[in-house]
This record gives sequence, C-alpha cells and structure tokens, in this order.
Amino acid sequence: MRIPEKLNSKMKNSYKTKVVLLDVHAILHRAFHALPGFATSKGEPTGALFGLTSMLLKIAGEIKPDYVIACYDLPGPTFRKQMYEEYKAGRPKADEELVDQLVKSRELFNALNIPYYEKPGFEADDLLGTISSKLSKEKEVQTIIATGDLDALQLVNDDKVVVYTLRKGIKDTVIYNEAAVVERFGFGPKYMADYKGLRGDPSDNIIGVKGVGEKTAETLIQNFKTIEAIYDEIKKHDGKKLLDVGVKERMVKLLADNKEEAMFSKTLATIKCDVPIDFSLPSKTWRESVDIKKASDYFTRLEFKSLKDRMISYVAGKPVAGEEVPVPAVVTSSASMFADTEGIGEKELREIVVGLWLLDSNNTSPTLEDVYKFSGVRDFEKSKIKIPEEIKRRGLEKIYYDIELPLIPIIKAAEDRGILVDGEYLKKLSVKFHKETKTLEENIYKIAGQEFNINSTKQLSEILFSKLAIPTKGLKKTPGGVVSTRESELEKIKEAHPIISEILSYRELQKLLTTYIDNIPLMLDGAGRLHAHLNQTGTTTGRMSSDSPNLQNIPAREGIGLEVRRAFVAAPGYKLVSLDYSQIEMRVLAWLSSDPDLIDIFKKGLDVHSAVASRVFGVDEKDVTKDMRRKAKVINFGIIYGMGVNALKKNLGSTMKEAQEFHENYFKKFPKVKEFFDGVKEQVRKLGYTTTFYGRRRYLPDIKSYLPYLRATAERMAMNAPLQGTATADLIKKAMKKVDGALRDVGLDKNTHLLVQVHDELLYEIKDDKNLDKAVEIIKEGMESIAPECPVPLTVHYSVGNNWGELK
Repeated sequence: MRIPEKLNSKMKNSYKTKVVLLDVHAILHRAFHALPGFATSKGEPTGALFGLTSMLLKIAGEIKPDYVIACYDLPGPTFRKQMYEEYKAGRPKADEELVDQLVKSRELFNALNIPYYEKPGFEADDLLGTISSKLSKEKEVQTIIATGDLDALQLVNDDKVVVYTLRKGIKDTVIYNEAAVVERFGFGPKYMADYKGLRGDPSDNIIGVKGVGEKTAETLIQNFKTIEAIYDEIKKHDGKKLLDVGVKERMVKLLADNKEEAMFSKTLATIKCDVPIDFSLPSKTWRESVDIKKASDYFTRLEFKSLKDRMISYVAGKPVAGEEVPVPAVVTSSASMFADTEGIGEKELREIVVGLWLLDSNNTSPTLEDVYKFSGVRDFEKSKIKIPEEIKRRGLEKIYYDIELPLIPIIKAAEDRGILVDGEYLKKLSVKFHKETKTLEENIYKIAGQEFNINSTKQLSEILFSKLAIPTKGLKKTPGGVVSTRESELEKIKEAHPIISEILSYRELQKLLTTYIDNIPLMLDGAGRLHAHLNQTGTTTGRMSSDSPNLQNIPAREGIGLEVRRAFVAAPGYKLVSLDYSQIEMRVLAWLSSDPDLIDIFKKGLDVHSAVASRVFGVDEKDVTKDMRRKAKVINFGIIYGMGVNALKKNLGSTMKEAQEFHENYFKKFPKVKEFFDGVKEQVRKLGYTTTFYGRRRYLPDIKSYLPYLRATAERMAMNAPLQGTATADLIKKAMKKVDGALRDVGLDKNTHLLVQVHDELLYEIKDDKNLDKAVEIIKEGMESIAPECPVPLTVHYSVGNNWGELK
C-alpha cells in the first residue's frame, strides 16, 4: 500500500506517517485491574473502557498518530490451541465484567471511527504481526504497537516498528525500539521467540526446557542467537562451545534431552505475520474521520465527561488537556532503517527488490531491509550479487531478465504520465451520490421503523433478524455469534425483504464515494492528472496491482462504477484506447492442460460456454439453452478458481446432487483438465510451490499446515496460480514489453502512452491523428502474438473513446 501524499504533506516528524496498533484485550485487561470499581450512575461497569480510552488519548497527545487500528482476540480455539491443548491452560476465567466491556469496546471504536481487525483461529498478536509487517514495507511509515505485555517485542524492527507498553498500571509507559530491546535482553527482537522456546512462558503455559531459567536462556541466545544453532552446536561438538560460555554440563544434557520441547515451544511463541486478512489504511486520517457528535454521544452515555472534553480538543487540533503523565522512555537508533538507500540508484534498487520478490512470491512489495535480511549482510554491493545468483540457481532467469526487468521503465513512464481526470465532473457526481446516499439512509430508516447505525454489524443484524424477523437459514455468523451482515451473506437473502437491496445500494455508494469520487480530486497534480501507483511486485501470483487509488477495482460494466470511469478522460487531441484479452484464463487452461477438445473449441472460434454446455449436457450446440450456457459459464470460471462442489452448488443455485453430477461430468468430458489440476496439486504438495508456463513460482507454505481449512485454501490457490500467473502476469507483462518496443521501432512511442494495466486489459492514451489506427493495430498484434508456443489463438478486443466509461 502507498500512503497518499496528501496525508503526508503536513507531517514534520522523521516519519511522515505514524500508525498505532492497539492490542485491545491486553490493554483492557491491564486497565480493568488498575481501575476497579468504575461504573456509571446506573451501575454499568466502565473501568476497563475508561482505561482504554485514557490510554488512547494519552497516545494521541504523545505520539500524534495519523491512523489508529485495533486488533482483537476472539473466543474459540486458536491454531496454537489446536497444536497444544494445554496452551494457556490454567488461566483463570475472565471476569464477566471484563468480558462485557471487551464486547462493548467495539462500540467505542465505532464511535471514534477506528477500524478493528479480528480473525478466527488467530490471536491479536498475529494480527499485530501481520499488519505491522505490511506497514514496515512503507518507507515513510512508523508503526507503534500499543499493548499491555511484552509478547509483541519480537515484532520490533529498528525504529520502523516499536512497542509502546505499560510498565505499571496504565500511566507508566515505555517505548521499545530495537536498540532498547537489545539493551534490556542482550539480543535483538527476532530472537525473542527462541528465548521463550528455551525459558518458556508460564502465563501462556509454554513449557520451554524445564530447568532453563532467565539467565541461562539469555546467555544461550546472546551467544548462539537461535535454538537451531544451539542444537547444531550440541550435535556437532557435544556442546563444547556451550560450556565455553559458562553453561554447565548438566544444562547441556538437559537441553539435548529436551530438543523437541524447545522447538515446539518456539513454534508456539512465534507470532504469525501472514494471517489472511484484507488490510488497508483508511482513506482519511483518524482525526479527519472522527464524527464529533457520535463520539460525544458515546462518552456522554458512559459518563466520561473529562474524556469527552479531551477528545473534542484533540479532534479540533488543540492540545489534549488532562492529567499530566510521565513522558515515555524512548531509545532511538542513530539512523533510519532506510538511511542506507542514500547513494543507491532507484532503478538499481528496484531491480534487486524485483529479484527478491521472484525468489519469494509471498514477500510482496519488498524493501531494501528485506534485501539485507535475505542476503545476511547490510551491504548493497554484496546483496545485489547474491540475489541474481539465487535467481540463476532456481531457474528464474527468463522471468527476471526477459519479463520483469524490462518492465521497470515502462511502469515508471505510465506512473509519471498519469491519467487525466475531470475534477468538475467528480464534484457533480459527489453531490449527486451524497444526496442518493441520504435518500437511501432515510428509506432504510423508514423500512426499519427507526434510525440506527447502518455501518454497525450488531445494530444492523438486530434490525434485520430480530425486529424485521428476516429468516437467517443458511447465513453465517460472526465469531461473536451475531448473524453476519456481510455483502456476500446479504446477497443470499436479497429477495427476502426490500430493505436488503437498499442496504446493498447504500454500501456500494459509500465505497465508491470514499475511495474514488471524494478522494481522487484531492490526489490530482496541477495539470489535473492522477498518478496512481502501479505495483510490479504487489501480488503473490505475479500480476500487477494498483493503489493510491486502486484503479483495478472500479466496477467496469454497469451502474455507478461506469459513471466513475467516465471521470477518466483523454487529453485534448487524444483518445483513450482499451485493449483486453478475450477469456484469457480459459485459453491458458486449454494450453497448459493440453486438453484436445478444449483446444479445438478455441481453434474453431466457438463460444466456449455454449460448447462446454453442449458436451456436458449431451446436446447439439444449437440446442443449448440460456440456462445451460449459464451453468457451463459458472463451472468454467469455477474450475479456474478451484471451486469445489459446495461452492458450485451455491453458484448454480442447484442441489448438491446436481452440482456433484455436473462437476464429475465436466472432468469426464475434459479429462486432461483433471489430470492437469491433479498434477498441480501433487507438485505443490511435493515442492511447496506452483509454476507458470514460463517458470514463475508461487510458494504456498500452508499446503503443509495442520489446519484443514488452511490446507484447503492453499490447494485452491494452487489450482489457480499457474493459470492466473501465466495469463495476467507473464503474458500481459510480455505484451507490455513487446508493444513498447514495436511502437518505438516505428516512431509512435511519443504519441502513444500506456496509462493503466488492469489484469488482462491495457489502457492507452493515443494521439488522435492519422496514426491512431496504426498504433492500435501494433498494440493488438503485439498482444495476440506474444505466445507462439500457445496452441490456441489469443484474441484481443479493443475499444476507443473520450473517456474510460464510454469506449466503443
């Protein structure tokens, strides 16, 4: 993710953007015991909430964060509990008053417009790790993890990720950066899990190695760093070096006898940094987004008068008044994490991080620090040798040198040019859709018979399923037991009550308003052009991503999404030209599977959905009905994305029996497709990664997870990765390179400019003169001829117009 420049312009600290992550349960637990007896005049306990809010305002005054994100633990077993039944066993049951305030804390964050994240099967620490890991890739972003314990210290990363924690009560705080962790423990944050693997953690019931205390564990980690290195020394030299640093012979034997316990304890203690969550920073900073009235009403209800006044002062940009608190102790390092980028050319650095990303597809948008971590030395000259050597060793040279490296200047040119936006049109659209949003709100309130927070899952769920008594059969529930109101769930009951379609329309409008219509005018340069970021290394499959804003996510074909697209216009004297591949992933499926019947369908130019329906239903193609074609289309796209029988049943709107028969019959008619997917699944189980036709790898470590749902997810991803990676990564990138060279060869590069790449589509701005048709033909021919090894034709359609929403 890239932070919009408009949010950075007023920041004068060493980091332009500061993000605070709240470990909600840990802070609430500390506050609950520090402030016993707090309650409203009606007897409602509020001590933990008061403490949480006080700490939040303390952070606001001291750190002045641009964003605040909350992370939650959820009830129910985590993956650690499934690994080890005794994990956190022995902890006393949480006080009912604390549990009540934990649930109500979500109301606090809704009132203050603070987003929160939670994920079944994972702890808040894992979410903190995942989010801080993503944010650490942003050069100008500092992440501050606010928590009530020291478990998060392993996430500290130089000054980029620090931990703001409580020493005593809720007032005495300290900030740990990497230097402070080293000063306290004698080793860096990344070895904290090894330390706990040896010493254990009684609070979590992590056993460690019984008999190894704090001092011995510190000595071992200070000298050998990792548990693996300790046991390697014991195996090779019978622990002689352990004796040399003062570890007693009895302790060496104890360690040798308890290797399994130590390794397992380290696994339990290691915070995951790859939880599958969809995280992004809000479009507005925290202070900008707080609704004063909503926040004031909340504080008034809980009788937090002093806190209300301080919050209003903060939102108004005034000093946060209130009780004096000690300034936290901060130890800072002498240089920023990215100071070493000085003297390194941007292009040279980009070439190396692209190489690192190819070596590990899960390390999206890698940074210089990631390069150093991979190479093991903080020396760019040495690092830039090691990464190409590893690329050669793994056979990734063709992808690196022929596809990715030539793309760097092409992408930069597209970003530098940007796309022209009609700002006045967006302003009018904003007025129109804000009115429509208001009308939708009023309609929803009228149907519901009362006003409520439409954006609150709990309140909306109560209105829909309690007050209006809409049937909940087949709907999922949130981890808290509330019937889910996610869009996917509401779509299931769209016909059950008129309020549902109104809510779905309201949400669509809100998303487009906040992400595009109201946001884009603030991001334009002086010439009215938008310079969105085209991220070459932003996905695990190899395809490009887009942000600031995400131009790949604007609805393309209907409704208000099309109205938003009309705001993107051609410059005077130019035309916008869109060229996109037809059914590219289905064609790649025919290619990679070598299924003769599927290849024949594309060679003959048949409609693939009708042709598949003809074969699966056993009728002549002329007798294929619209419903047959619809079902064939569902399974065609479902097969590409690894859809199982249950998902097929849902998307077909059929019975389980029919879906099962349809699924089996498909693979009977196209047996090579089944063989292909079976081969892909076998490969990923054996090697841990999939490959595209050109050798690009996608690593899927969860294929060996002990959690069934993670393994199943990895298997579905494995089925799609070779198709998506070949189609919307390798082929489209090869085409961008080939087209760029072909336009230069005939001198049309000065009047033909790539603006945006959206999956299988390329959008150009081309001068509207006698050479326009020639330029379009060169681009189309370049895209269609990019893979002579492909046995089916790659067909490209194009359209031309004055704006992105009206191309013909």
